[in-house]
Amino acid sequence: QLQLVESGGGLVQPGGSLRLSCAVSGFGFTLDHYAVGWFRQAPGKEREGVSCITKGGRANYADSVKGRFTISKDNAKNTVYLQMTSLKPEDTAVYYCATAWDIIQPLCLDEVRYNSWGQGTQVTVSS
Repeated sequence: QLQLVESGGGLVQPGGSLRLSCAVSGFGFTLDHYAVGWFRQAPGKEREGVSCITKGGRANYADSVKGRFTISKDNAKNTVYLQMTSLKPEDTAVYYCATAWDIIQPLCLDEVRYNSWGQGTQVTVSS
């Protein structure tokens, strides 16, 4: 059983930045074997993939966040980060991280491949 804890959400003005963290723990878990994805769900909308990073460090991004968001990871800390810049009101959502065993970069935004999820952290972009 894996535990995922997101942090770093909050209220930010348009154009601002936030860094989300996803700390993963569990017996025998290592980012050397898992991909981690960030997903978000806005009120009244379906959950969507935002970004993901494979065990090998390859990243993928939704078109809506390319050039603004950067995903990274620290294998020693079993933590994945999502640096969000130039935030827009339409980025407002609950952000979730999730883990998947050894999936390739072209597929890592597909949420059906993920089986462990965090509780989410709220990001609100508003003036």
